[in-house]
Amino acid sequence: MATTELTAENFTSTITENDIVLVDFWADWCQPCKRFGPVYEKASNANPDITFAKLDTEANQDVAAGLGITSIPTVMAFREGVLVFNQAGALNGAQLDQVITAVKELDMEAVHAEVKAARQQESAAE
Repeated sequence: MATTELTAENFTSTITENDIVLVDFWADWCQPCKRFGPVYEKASNANPDITFAKLDTEANQDVAAGLGITSIPTVMAFREGVLVFNQAGALNGAQLDQVITAVKELDMEAVHAEVKAARQQESAAE
């Protein structure tokens, strides 16, 4: 399955309109990013039920900065619109497979409850 190229225009809609989205934050000058690319592509082909996306941090600096990307490659996983994984550094194939399995197995009812509780706590603190 081909990866989706993310931009400021389609980032939010891609995250909210797909159940599971993995995002590879990269740049053309980044050698670890180039080594991670084939690993990411292989996982994309093996998991057609997941949306695999890439965001060029050079072309989309505002998006990357807004998400706190300070090191690349960074992989983020979103499930049902919730950020559930965020790690800088290239993963090998086995590590990426572990992330994918963990994201698929998440109890999203519990995750949504945790997010709701955290938001309520933040509101109460203001």
